[in-house]
Amino acid sequence: MKHNDAGATGIAMTRGNQRELARQKNMKKQSNSVKGKRRDDGLSAAARKQRDSEIVQQKQKKATEKKEEPK
Repeated sequence: MKHNDAGATGIAMTRGNQRELARQKNMKKQSNSVKGKRRDDGLSAAARKQRDSEIVQQKQKKATEKKEEPK
C-alpha cells in the first residue's frame, strides 16, 4: 500500500482548487444580488420617499377595496 503525504489530518488533497472556484462563484453571485436590490434611479432621498409612499397608499387602497368586495 502506498503512503500519501497527507499531513497531520491523514486526508490526501484530491480536490485541487475547488474551494477557490466555489469562493469566486459565491462572490460573483453576491455581487449580482446586490446590484438588483438598490437601483440608482436618479431620485433624491425625498423624491424616493414620496414615490414609495404613493405606491404603498395605492396598495393599501387596493387591499381595502378587495376586502370590502362580497364573496
